[in-house]
Amino acid sequence: MRTKYIDLIDQTFDFPQDEFNLRDECLSFHGIDLMRLVEEYGTPLKFNYLPQISNNIQRAKGWFREAMHNLGYGGNYHYSYCTKSSHFSFVLDEVLKNNVHIETSSAFDIDIVRNLYDSGKLAAGQYIICNGFKTETYIKNIAGLIEDGNLNVIPVVDNIQELQDLLDSTDKDINIGIRIASEEEPKFEFYTSRLGIRYREIVPFYKAMLQDNPRVKVKMLHFFINTGINDTAYYWNELTKLLRIYCDLKKVCPSLDSLNIGGGFPIKKSLAFDFDYAYMVREILTQVKRVCQDNDIPDPDIFTEFGSFTVGESGGAIFSILHQKQQNDREKWNMIDSSFMTNLPDTWAINQRFILLPINRWNDDYERVLLGGLTCDSDDYYNSEQHSNAIYLPKFDKNKPLYLGFFNTGAYQETIGGFGGLKHCLIPEPKHILIKRDENGKLKTEKFSEEQTATDYLKILGY
Repeated sequence: MRTKYIDLIDQTFDFPQDEFNLRDECLSFHGIDLMRLVEEYGTPLKFNYLPQISNNIQRAKGWFREAMHNLGYGGNYHYSYCTKSSHFSFVLDEVLKNNVHIETSSAFDIDIVRNLYDSGKLAAGQYIICNGFKTETYIKNIAGLIEDGNLNVIPVVDNIQELQDLLDSTDKDINIGIRIASEEEPKFEFYTSRLGIRYREIVPFYKAMLQDNPRVKVKMLHFFINTGINDTAYYWNELTKLLRIYCDLKKVCPSLDSLNIGGGFPIKKSLAFDFDYAYMVREILTQVKRVCQDNDIPDPDIFTEFGSFTVGESGGAIFSILHQKQQNDREKWNMIDSSFMTNLPDTWAINQRFILLPINRWNDDYERVLLGGLTCDSDDYYNSEQHSNAIYLPKFDKNKPLYLGFFNTGAYQETIGGFGGLKHCLIPEPKHILIKRDENGKLKTEKFSEEQTATDYLKILGY
């Protein structure tokens, strides 16, 4: 009779997988002995496996390189990292080993860019794509970066006023991009993105304010939709509209030579994940090339701004089960030694699902449970994942500790959760470690931050 947790996984998914395997009845992740991490550092624990960042960047570069070669595509590909996914220095250090560019979204991002350039990590001439709504400070910082002249700065204009603010802030000539306000998915609460300029206003905006201005060159048209890059009628329809606007603008704007298709590559959120990245890249480039040929214009350079795809699959979190509560005849609550709301905030803020697997006890019988966090908030729970909207874990046994891993959590969780700051019910920030490989491929770990203490919280609160 197959009643063990390993039997459930074998019956439900293809297992083992590239990054997940079993070693001595315990889970390993990219060859990392997760039980050894638990024994050395305890729980709750967060970690980043840094080589996965470079691995994903190189994968994407390979897909675009191969598709461009096979299609005879005339433009170049530029991989940019969207810093808002994770601003941490250890992320940017790994990202910039791969000859990529940077996309920013707010004023303080520019200070990070300066730090990276001054420390020799960001090379002269690299592109800095400045996105987002531009506050006065953001405009000032962008202008300063342009005046330095070391980096290829392209502010992407979000609204017409930003252009004049930029021109008033520097005497230098500037290259700009224009962001298209895409139409949102039909089920969204509103029709048009709050970011960017409407489709029908872009060519008139160029003719009225840019065509005869010798200080400005329009180099890029920028496009992003909230659902990301997916093989859906909605995505292809929005891409087609983008390409039509690009061709219309290119015919009156000779300096336009780049198409920025934004971010949105999905990352693995389930063991059943199946997404054909190479197919999507090939189809996107095929559409771009076809429309440009039909309009007798050159293939544009392609920029992407992958954030979650770059860093998401490097991250993980490990928790312990503290206690089980039988709340009624059907619901068993396993209480973790942390909080979902504070330390994996996307699980409740946008109902995000991560890969959830036990670290140990894979040969034990399993049961259906709900997972609860330590805050007093009724929303601090996690009760749905890949097993038919239920969680199955090895049976609770107070004499046999059970450890859980949440994987591919590396994007947004620390910044949305307020890393190192005040958290709901004063739940502390977990210990955070970095996992690297040396020149011989041997794993090594280092501690990035300690778990927050009561003293840390008292200081924040002014006691």
